[in-house]
Amino acid sequence: MDKIIEELGKIGIVPVVVIEDADKAVPMAKALCEGGLPAAEVTFRTAAAKDAIAAMRGAYPDMITGAGTVLTVKQAEDALEAGAQFIVSPNFDEEVVRYCLDRKVPVLPGCATPSEVGKAVAMGLTEVKFFPAEQAGGLAMIKAMAAPFRGIRFMPTGGINKDNIGAYLDAPEVIACGGSFMVKSADISAGNFDKIRNETAEAVKKMLSLTFVGRENNVNIMSSKRPERAVYHISRMGAEFDEGTAVYDEKGLVSIEGAGMRIVRG
Repeated sequence: MDKIIEELGKIGIVPVVVIEDADKAVPMAKALCEGGLPAAEVTFRTAAAKDAIAAMRGAYPDMITGAGTVLTVKQAEDALEAGAQFIVSPNFDEEVVRYCLDRKVPVLPGCATPSEVGKAVAMGLTEVKFFPAEQAGGLAMIKAMAAPFRGIRFMPTGGINKDNIGAYLDAPEVIACGGSFMVKSADISAGNFDKIRNETAEAVKKMLSLTFVGRENNVNIMSSKRPERAVYHISRMGAEFDEGTAVYDEKGLVSIEGAGMRIVRG
């Protein structure tokens, strides 16, 4: 798996951004990072997309910034020129996919049918976008398509919200979820960056589902449905975990200690 895609998987939620004014890009990126999601898919639905990506990459080089709604090779060229680190399309376009593959740029074309997934697999892809997720059959459709296409994983986008995102994130067929519910275009335009930061933090909190369950030997025991992501996000805040204490099973991380706590799978 490409390192950028792997990092998106650790982050868990990829904010999908529609921005009309590139001057709002940096404060928006700041709000997302402070809220706990250092990633964004800036859609090419507006003329400001290219400049917004360039501004975000300049101000927050550690933030993973990609381009979405890429429909043409020209848009892919513009996105990469601006510094985009990954490309996402709502559809499967062989020319766009080939352009990205030739440049070793991660690309997630939209695939909503087995035929489209098959084309992606034939081109060597192991990760694709599933769009529009809810309207195209949701998690049940993802699981149905993943069954014959072993090894393929999906980034569902479209209709993802704070109430249904947990079910998607719990599925092994899902890398991460794309969503705009924490970064609405109206809030960006109005400069409501405190709201975006708070909505982002709430999304992360819901994703990690950390719950205090007790204390043992001066160590706080915290339960999480998604312990790997919990460790990733807490580590981003400066905490250090001891890999020597980690316990794994076939599903992944069971428990790990560090920073005065033990995170266990709940």
